[in-house]
Amino acid sequence: MNMFCYQCEQAGKGTGCVLSGICGKDPETAALQDLLIHAAQGISQYAHRARKLGVKDHATDVFVTGALFTTVTNVNFDPARLETMLRRAAMIRDEMKARYEAACMKNGAQPEKLAGAAEWQPAADLVGLVMQGHELILTNRKDLLGADVAGLQDLLLFGVKGTAAYADHALILGKEDDSIFAFFHDALNYLTLPNPQVGELLGWNLKCGEVNLKVMELLDAANTGSYGNPVPTPVRMTAVKGKAILVSGHDLKDLAELLKQTEGKGINIYTHGEMLPAHGYPELKKFKHLAGNYGGAWQDQQKEFADFPGAILMTTNCIQEPRNGYKARIFTSGLVAWPGVPHIADGNFKPVIDAALAAPGFTADEPEKLTLVGFGHHAVLGVADKVIDAVKTGAIKRFFLIGGCDGAKPGRNYYPNSPRPCRRIA
Repeated sequence: MNMFCYQCEQAGKGTGCVLSGICGKDPETAALQDLLIHAAQGISQYAHRARKLGVKDHATDVFVTGALFTTVTNVNFDPARLETMLRRAAMIRDEMKARYEAACMKNGAQPEKLAGAAEWQPAADLVGLVMQGHELILTNRKDLLGADVAGLQDLLLFGVKGTAAYADHALILGKEDDSIFAFFHDALNYLTLPNPQVGELLGWNLKCGEVNLKVMELLDAANTGSYGNPVPTPVRMTAVKGKAILVSGHDLKDLAELLKQTEGKGINIYTHGEMLPAHGYPELKKFKHLAGNYGGAWQDQQKEFADFPGAILMTTNCIQEPRNGYKARIFTSGLVAWPGVPHIADGNFKPVIDAALAAPGFTADEPEKLTLVGFGHHAVLGVADKVIDAVKTGAIKRFFLIGGCDGAKPGRNYYPNSPRPCRRIA
C-alpha cells in the first residue's frame, strides 16, 4: 500500500513520502490519520450548523481539537489508538447530528441532508478502516481538483492542525476560547464543500493565520499564568552524577507533575529538544532536581536516547521509532503514542520513576557547559530601552530570528559550536 504525506519539511525528496514517512510513519498509520481528519470533518459539518442555531458541545470541541493535533507529524503512530479514536469520532458525529436535528426542530427549520464525511461509517475492523483511509489519499483529490486547489486545501488543513496543537496545550492548562473551537468547525466544514475556489481558500488561510496568533496569545497566557514569566536562566548542558529521567516534547504540565512526583527520590530531570525553554519558567526552575538539558534536537533522539542511562518520557509529540536499546525505558503521555511503548494516561508517572531507578544513571559529573534560555517577550521588553539605545549607537547592528524545530537540513546551524543546534530562520 502506498501513502502520500508532505506536511513536514523532511518530506521525501522535498515533495512527499510515498512508501513510508521519514518520521517513521507507515502507510497504515498514514491512512488512519487521513481517515481521522475525514471523521473530524464529519463532526464539524454538524457542529458548524448546530452553532448557528445556538447549540454547541464542549466535549465535541475538545475531541476535534485533539483529533487534529493527533495527526501532526511525530505524534500518534499507534494504529490501535487511532482505531479507538475513529470509533469514538463516529459516536460523537452521531451525537452532534442528533443535537443539530433537535435544534432545527426547536427553531422550526428543516435539517440539511449532509453527505460525504457526515455520512461516513467506520469499517468493522482495523484492516477495513485502513482501506477507507487509503481512499482519501491526496493524489486522488489532486487529480480531481487540480494541484492549486488541493494544495491550498492542505495548506489550510495543516494550518488548522498546527493551531489545534497550540490550543490543546493551552486547554491542558485551563485556557480556552470558544471562538477558536468555532473556527476549527467552520474551516473543517468548508473543506467538505463542493467546488472550492482559489480566492476563497486564500481567504480561509489568511483567517487561519489570524486565529493562530490568537491561540499563541492564549498559550502564552496559559504557560506564564501557570509557571510565571520566563527569566534569563543559565542551563547546564552536561550531565551530573545520579539517576535520571529525560523529558521531551512540549507539555509543561507533564514536566511539572513529574518534577513534583520525583522530588526527594534522588532522580535528576533533564529536558530534551523543544522542552529546553522550560528552564526559564520560575515555577519550574525552583525544583533543584531539574538538572539541565541533555542532547539536541528531536531528529537526533535515536542516538541520544540510546546513550541516555535513564528513563525517557515523550510528551505530546516529537517521537521517532524507538530503537531496541531504549525501547524498554521510554514512555509516552498526552496524545503521543508508538506501538508497544507504555502510555501514561492518568498523570501517574510511577512506571517512569521505577524505570529510572532501575537504570544505571550517570556515574560521574561531566564538565560543566552552560547555555542561556528565558528571553521571552516579557524579559526582552523589560530592557527594550537599552536595546533601542544600543541600536542607535551602533552597538547592535543586526538581529537574527532563531526558532522552529524542523530545520534539520545541513548548513542551517548558525551557531555550530552550540551544545544544542539552533536554526537560522531569517
